[in-house]
Amino acid sequence: MAKLLRRLAPLLWIITITLPGLVHASATTHRAVPIGGPLPKGRVEAAIHAYNGWLDLTMARNDAAGIATAVVVGDKVRWQRTLGYADAATGARVTPHTVFRIASLSKAFASALTGLLIRDGAFGWNTRIEQALPFFMLKNAQYAREATIADILSQRLGLPHNAYDNLMEDHGRYPELVRRLDRVNPICAPGACYSYQNVAFSLIGDVVYAETGDFYYHQVEKRIFWPLGMHTATYGRTALEASRSWARPHWRDHGRWMPFQPKEAYYRLAPAAGVNASLDDMEKWLIAQMGGAPSVLPPQLLRVLHTPLVETPSERWATPWRRARLRNAQYALAWRVYDYAGHRLIFHAGAVQGYRAMIGFFPDLHVGMVILWNCDDAVPAQLMPMFFDRLLGLPFVDWAGIERPVRHVYHARRPRRGH
Repeated sequence: MAKLLRRLAPLLWIITITLPGLVHASATTHRAVPIGGPLPKGRVEAAIHAYNGWLDLTMARNDAAGIATAVVVGDKVRWQRTLGYADAATGARVTPHTVFRIASLSKAFASALTGLLIRDGAFGWNTRIEQALPFFMLKNAQYAREATIADILSQRLGLPHNAYDNLMEDHGRYPELVRRLDRVNPICAPGACYSYQNVAFSLIGDVVYAETGDFYYHQVEKRIFWPLGMHTATYGRTALEASRSWARPHWRDHGRWMPFQPKEAYYRLAPAAGVNASLDDMEKWLIAQMGGAPSVLPPQLLRVLHTPLVETPSERWATPWRRARLRNAQYALAWRVYDYAGHRLIFHAGAVQGYRAMIGFFPDLHVGMVILWNCDDAVPAQLMPMFFDRLLGLPFVDWAGIERPVRHVYHARRPRRGH
């Protein structure tokens, strides 16, 4: 009997810690939040309670190496939690100060810095790229003359999707690749269509240097990181690995999480994917984007940054939760703008090898969330829409598949030295 109980203990533990949250989340009697209306009393706390249970089950199933996540209401952090390993090999745990790569969440720092420089009169959203960067060329010379700063930041340069990303991942160098954009066949005129970029997006870093005489990342540090108190936020792999606590990327080997060295490729594209930040940093960034730091990011600038500029219809079909919940999808200045079941959602996701990140908030409800994790597993990415559904009083859907039957429960162990 004792041996049987030991075998059943992990499953019993999962049921105990998650059943209250899942039952609470599965109820369909919660009133949906009206468009533009206030959240019912206690709704945020109820959504957090459910989210806590889903996080417990995610980690019990070993669906992530480590997670750092928070909920912000107004200009305050309502709740935060960290789980799992920053380094499964040493047993180091994730804390609110553990630094992750945030991948494409970096892009919003580029648009915010650009907006601050424009406010100071350095240049304008409609400044043509060739005015700031004489080397800039496209295959169509007329298109090159028309392309603007806003076209870079809103992914409307007219190049094929992710142009030259494959070469960047294959040890390509940004200065060489960006000067080869004139070999790429355009798919539309600048400003006419959406097509996501990383190499071309990073032209904004060259524009900043050309117009200010200062390195792009120095400007972000001086104008955003330091004023917001983002004390562990940095750029580049060297800075990541110099952090007092940093999350190693992990892959799963027979149920065990194994850390590996971060890849360098997308660090070469600082504006597109170069930021490292902790949960503590990202809470401050989310508060600022929600209007809670007007001395750093004034309301007028936020309105510009969050105003949609181009339709992104493919986003509506990218995942099951998007297909079910999104009525419209657009891109602003380094932010996605969704109609999420009638509510305006400002959102972005990021991914590089071994790291994932998501951030999103409802301006009308003044509620937002950020989640960072250090593996490629997609399960944590589905927890955010589950939280949003619960917050809005929508019918429960297990987007993350965490209610699937339990077959094996793995726990990362510290490997013996030398392995």
